[in-house]
Amino acid sequence: MLLRLAEAGATGALLRDTGALYLSDGAVVHAESPAAPGIDILLTAGGRLRPEVWQEAVDAAGARCRIARHLLDHRRISAAELEISHLEALYDAAYFVLGPGGGPSRFRHGAVHWFGALRPVQVGEVERETHRRRGLLDALWPYPQLDTAPVVRRRAARLPPVPRRQRALLELADGVRTPPAIAATLGRPAFHALVGIRRLAAAGHCETPAPPAGRGVGPGPGLRLPYEAGIPPGPPDVGTLRRVLDGLEARL
Repeated sequence: MLLRLAEAGATGALLRDTGALYLSDGAVVHAESPAAPGIDILLTAGGRLRPEVWQEAVDAAGARCRIARHLLDHRRISAAELEISHLEALYDAAYFVLGPGGGPSRFRHGAVHWFGALRPVQVGEVERETHRRRGLLDALWPYPQLDTAPVVRRRAARLPPVPRRQRALLELADGVRTPPAIAATLGRPAFHALVGIRRLAAAGHCETPAPPAGRGVGPGPGLRLPYEAGIPPGPPDVGTLRRVLDGLEARL
């Protein structure tokens, strides 16, 4: 349905149980999902805007769906910062909206997102990035149930050191918060938390929930965690990080 809507140059919202993609003339201009922190959280909890500045923009321009334009016109944030935050929110939510198990799709013609459009993204780009992210997570630690389950910290001897950026995630692993909830607390995109939690689970710092019966997901019997086998966790995928940075810079 998404490809057909893009070909038809449709404007409106593609709705699924996992969220919504907003289209304008067949391109994606925004996305939102209950599993991903919204643009408001990324901007305020992430430290780019004070909460009162955000609320001022909502009060002045929310009803007209021009919050983005208001922030730019009143110089509350630079165009580059706003566009990066917008792309983070868009791709973050799209990962969940387009994921398996999202339920049936329906389209609401003419629907417009309250934030307002910035730079549109072609449907093909959104789909490719969604597949790339899913592949990256599976390469790190192929247990997708980690993405939605409460994060449970393991405390054991002989665990490898925790990198600084992952330390904040581990400190919030209280057995109640899920990765998206941890991301919202930190003001980070949910995908960043998913990557960190999968790395922590692969290193043995977090419990890995058992896969659903019959799924056969994850390493086979007898394969030990990296720390159990005496293998240090692998370094960050620098090539992937560089491609993401290049993509963001190309849009600025």
